[in-house]
Amino acid sequence: MSAHVVYSAIDPANPATTSEKVVRDIIRDYIGFDGLLMSDDVSMNALAGDIETRARGIIGAGLDMVLHCHGIMEEMLAVARVAPVLAGDRLRRANAARAAFTPPDTSDEMALREEFGGMLAIS
Repeated sequence: MSAHVVYSAIDPANPATTSEKVVRDIIRDYIGFDGLLMSDDVSMNALAGDIETRARGIIGAGLDMVLHCHGIMEEMLAVARVAPVLAGDRLRRANAARAAFTPPDTSDEMALREEFGGMLAIS
């Protein structure tokens, strides 16, 4: 996840989230990170411009996904208008991230609590 912070030694004009220098030159090329990159919340008002402009900047910088958390329909539609459908490397990275998830733990929580309580009771 990107941060809406300015690394002035790298790109004094743009926050990391909208900086091609940070995303492409540093994260992708120098560090070699090829995993899924998602923005921090585009609706937190830490970036300049309206929601659509912010989303364009995020995608333009090379991030794969734009995170929008407010749930305001007009803003969600604005992000959707400019965010591309996942394809190519973006889709490959999204699929790899999804594949890394494991099935949920189906343990019996109450049984585990009882077992743990029993362990604590041992003197």
